[in-house]
Amino acid sequence: MTGIKVTPDVQVTVRGDLPPVVAQANLDVSGRRLRAQVAAPTAEEAIDRLDAKLRRQLERSVLHWEARRGRRPGVDPDEWRHDLPAGGTALWPEGVREIVRHKSCSLARSTVDDAFFEMHLLDYDFHLFTESGTGQDSVLYHAGPTLHRLAQSTPPGPHRLSPFTLAVTVSGQPAPVLTTEDAVDRLGPPGLPFLFFLDLERARGNVLYRRYDGRYGLITPAV
Repeated sequence: MTGIKVTPDVQVTVRGDLPPVVAQANLDVSGRRLRAQVAAPTAEEAIDRLDAKLRRQLERSVLHWEARRGRRPGVDPDEWRHDLPAGGTALWPEGVREIVRHKSCSLARSTVDDAFFEMHLLDYDFHLFTESGTGQDSVLYHAGPTLHRLAQSTPPGPHRLSPFTLAVTVSGQPAPVLTTEDAVDRLGPPGLPFLFFLDLERARGNVLYRRYDGRYGLITPAV
């Protein structure tokens, strides 16, 4: 990793609910962001889990940078499986569940392979992006026999996707068109960890997701 500059930012939060300890690290690796978050019953265990996860992600990032200089090496999907926190997300009462974080960002235009790498580099359960071949708002996430699935706003068919090497299943179902309020109702307890939908006003891809504390976060395109 000669020549690679790593600038860390580590936070450990001790909570009064479930999970009791959440550790998060954000690294600037020569200008590229890397993120990891874990939950554990004690601070010591959280730090150990965070250290192990960051080491794996740094190793993968180096392999990716090397592959960008040539052909991307073959990848076994099992090698890249996401590490879910023990116990999953906390189950808060329905009335407590609310959107406490709204992030609006410009969606990167990328291939399925690049979306896959970004999702794991940032330690996400899903990645919202614009697929470069179809121009569709899309989400890549963990599911199905290949361990990865792609859903799109209005899927035109896999043959129109930009070339990629990841083993992935492609959903043939279009994203539902919902208001944010309807999306919250549909995700409701004890539903899925996230919901990909098109907002009613702009018909753009949004993701409503469950946070570690059981409340909701919302990701929307900036434009």
